[in-house]
Amino acid sequence: MLASGTWGWGENLNKFLSLEEIKTSIGALVTKGISLKPREGNPPPRISEVPCGLINFIGLENPGIKDFKTKYLGVIKAYGVPVIVNLYGESIEDFVILAKELKGEVSGLELNISCPNVEKGGILFSESPKLVRELVTKVRKVWDDFLAVKLSPFGPVFEVAENCKKAGSDALVVANTYPALKVLNLNPLKILKGGLSGPAIKPITLRLVWELSQKLTLPIIGCGGIITGKDVLEYLFCGAKAVQIGTANLINPKSVSIIMKELENIHIG
Repeated sequence: MLASGTWGWGENLNKFLSLEEIKTSIGALVTKGISLKPREGNPPPRISEVPCGLINFIGLENPGIKDFKTKYLGVIKAYGVPVIVNLYGESIEDFVILAKELKGEVSGLELNISCPNVEKGGILFSESPKLVRELVTKVRKVWDDFLAVKLSPFGPVFEVAENCKKAGSDALVVANTYPALKVLNLNPLKILKGGLSGPAIKPITLRLVWELSQKLTLPIIGCGGIITGKDVLEYLFCGAKAVQIGTANLINPKSVSIIMKELENIHIG
């Protein structure tokens, strides 16, 4: 799958990959996070390279659900690949409304629980297993198709994962980015705080995938630092049933096609 936030809104995907490559290399397209209303995102700088990865501070910039449906959804669906929409909400009700808006329109939903619940004083959904269970339960009541939860890699991860299963999630995406900081300038001090992705996080996420797969029967979609075909196999051998490719898309938009070719020729031993 192409991970959320790493391939834009899909309007330029066919400039880098042929339709044949898209259909044969990509199992699903996961959109950037969509909210009820448009979000401008954070002021720049919003992204910066670090050793073996990058830090992003995008701020969930998106056009809002109505513009997404009218301007972008048709373009993405025309590629002929299943579309999974990543949802962002400030309350459980936000997620429920978004799910209703997309019913019958896409193949699945991915719930971003690494966002604050304004109704609960700004606590991250991922910090409260009880809150996550309530969220998934209420979305499941209005959504019959594929439903995944994108886990935060920190906090009560295992309890959250168990509650996702009990509430009716079909899969877990393991995992979101890791909190990180980069010093952009020393004098005066200027920093960038955001989410770390890329090869730097692969060993940590791989362990999380392994440990969760030992404890749960719920399918796991591995996501974190996949750059090569060997990376994909390591995730699958450690318990993932599928993978998402993220930062690699920013390094080379044709990465997914390259990785698939590597998988066809890789030697295991």
